[in-house]
Amino acid sequence: MILPDYGLEFWVATIIAVIFVGIAKAGFGGGVGALSTPLMSLVLPVAEAAALLLPLMILADQVAVYKYKQTFDRKTIWITLPGAIVGIGLAWLVFDRLVSQERLMKLGMGLISLLFVVYQLTRDYIFKQIEGVRFPNWVGQLLGTTAGFTSTIAHVGGPPFQIYVIPQKFDRDVYVGTNAWFFWAVNLLKLIPFGFLGFLTIGNLTTTLVLIPIVIVGVYLGVWLNQRVSQGLFNGIIYSLMAVTGAQLVLGRSLLSLFFS
Repeated sequence: MILPDYGLEFWVATIIAVIFVGIAKAGFGGGVGALSTPLMSLVLPVAEAAALLLPLMILADQVAVYKYKQTFDRKTIWITLPGAIVGIGLAWLVFDRLVSQERLMKLGMGLISLLFVVYQLTRDYIFKQIEGVRFPNWVGQLLGTTAGFTSTIAHVGGPPFQIYVIPQKFDRDVYVGTNAWFFWAVNLLKLIPFGFLGFLTIGNLTTTLVLIPIVIVGVYLGVWLNQRVSQGLFNGIIYSLMAVTGAQLVLGRSLLSLFFS
């Protein structure tokens, strides 16, 4: 098995990030999975971090799709998925034009991370304002485009998709199933630009194979946390980590260096 010559810093950040993916797939934490790509972007180029996580996310999505194979809203998928394809295409152009400008890529990743934290802190207010709203199809397509774009850049496509889906007041299984099917399709489609841009290397794929057991550990940890730990407290810790990670990516340096430089 061919593995790139990664250092200890990479493995520490990556194992933590992959555990977060597993916890998220277990249904615990309001946005823990969104921290994975920004965290890995601290030790890897943004595109490589996103590409390394993509096969793991597809594997986890496959399990969710199987579980909810009959409980999802087909109309929502048909409305939002064409927009998501446009968003994936736009992200493809961004990667193609800016992949050599890593400082700009990390700045963009940091801004997306900080916006995600703002969204999580204000989501209750947002959903209260749109409660009962029936969005026209074009809004669903626009939010699908946004979800496709941010999902391709940073694997953070949940917020725009949730803004369209939550006001429809699906029951829990239909809501979870619709999310699972949408992001399963989006993640599969993301293989096209990642493949054409040369991000799916043998080294990345073999590293992904090594990390599969870590995802499983994360899933079991998520189940354990769900039974024993306050989700509100856990989310507060995750959002704080997301804010610190996003700030470091925006600043281009460790926050500790501001105090000890």
